[in-house]
Amino acid sequence: MTQPYDEIHIVGGGLAGSEAAFQAAQAGAHVFLHEMRPIRGTEAHKTGDLAELVCSNSFRSDDVETNAVGLLHEEMRRAGSLIMAKADACQVPAGGALAVDRESFSATVTRAIEDHPNITIVREEITGLPPATWRNVIIATGPLTSAPLATAIHDLTGEDSLAFFDAIAPIVYKESIDFDVAWFQSRYDKKGPGGDGADYINCPLDEAQYDAFISALLEGEKTEFHEWEKSTPYFEGCLPIEVMAERGHDTLRFGPMKPVGLADPRTGRRPHAVVQLRQDNALGTLYNMVGFQTKLKYGAQADVFRLIPGLENAEFARLGGIHRNTFLNSPLLLDQSLQLKARPSLRFAGQVTGVEGYLESAAIGLLAGRFAAADARGEKIIPPPQTTAFGALLGHITGGHLAEGAGAKRAFQPMNVNFGLFPEIETPLMDDEGARIRGKEKGRARKRALSRRALADLAGWLNPAPRAAE
Repeated sequence: MTQPYDEIHIVGGGLAGSEAAFQAAQAGAHVFLHEMRPIRGTEAHKTGDLAELVCSNSFRSDDVETNAVGLLHEEMRRAGSLIMAKADACQVPAGGALAVDRESFSATVTRAIEDHPNITIVREEITGLPPATWRNVIIATGPLTSAPLATAIHDLTGEDSLAFFDAIAPIVYKESIDFDVAWFQSRYDKKGPGGDGADYINCPLDEAQYDAFISALLEGEKTEFHEWEKSTPYFEGCLPIEVMAERGHDTLRFGPMKPVGLADPRTGRRPHAVVQLRQDNALGTLYNMVGFQTKLKYGAQADVFRLIPGLENAEFARLGGIHRNTFLNSPLLLDQSLQLKARPSLRFAGQVTGVEGYLESAAIGLLAGRFAAADARGEKIIPPPQTTAFGALLGHITGGHLAEGAGAKRAFQPMNVNFGLFPEIETPLMDDEGARIRGKEKGRARKRALSRRALADLAGWLNPAPRAAE
């Protein structure tokens, strides 16, 4: 006997899987959420909580008007996102970004899933393709998909999954930072949700200190890769600092160590370079080193990072690490409803589809959960307009590279949401007060126009007008 068609099985309890489960359950489906942790761990996770954050506690910019990430935040809020609701409830100061207390966030998501009457959590590892009796499945196992399941997917599709390494930044105990050297300031004193314009700890380096740091970084002992891993590319948006330093002596000074918008209160001047640390928990006792993903071995990390002024006596709650990520060649394998073309009973969601970032992963989980619920009800699936952040992401992973022909497979790479994925729009000539828009303001005006169009089109997708009687 086959299962009732309103049952949905979701494999993976990360951000995407948790969001998919919640969305489908809210639509009335009975959801079984299969999560292997804590029975089997991964290289990066530390707990058995759902939606555990492993790389950063930041959901990035919350600026809805001129930042595509902030627009995605707002679209998810309007779509009833569980992940956004809990992120807002667990936020900590982070300038113009939305950052959360890592442990509190995962715990509250877990409770919400456990308490939902339409969701059953099953703690088990799925070691192969789901059984054929599961007719409505979402695979949201993330970039750390277990080897048996990844092999089964590869065998089914006949397509190689692409892979890259993702690195984790260290976390420092605040009490071990020397505030005779370091100071609090957000870049350009920008205030964000719950912040006061002084949300980051800044550690300044003069030119000689920066030169010494770069030399030690390049000479430090690195994690060795297995032979089969050596050709795996990094994701450009999450490069280890050593890889960036290898690209040029000043690369870090124009990247995560850029000093713009900051002034050392001891001198009143902008330093040569700056290391920023962002609050990682609600108590304000832990701070992570922004953009300092690393593949240095643990002993080398402590030695190299203590060369940074203000961190000479730093104590680390967690040192950095590195793990291998995998993702599908989604433009060739998935349709617009995220179904696997070779087996339509399977959908995919999250980072495994080729989006990058916590919020992007959760957003694809939100769409997958809604699509699966519509399937369960026998309804037609209507994707979000590509003018929305939802639609732009979906378009990237399900068709963004097909036009590149034979090179599509090689070209497809993970992508954060950005306005480059949106259809073009005419830049306004006048602002809301009727003044002519000039110079750099043209770019901001264009972004505001894209955001306004997105939210207007999102409203129509979330609340479609009733069809006229035939």
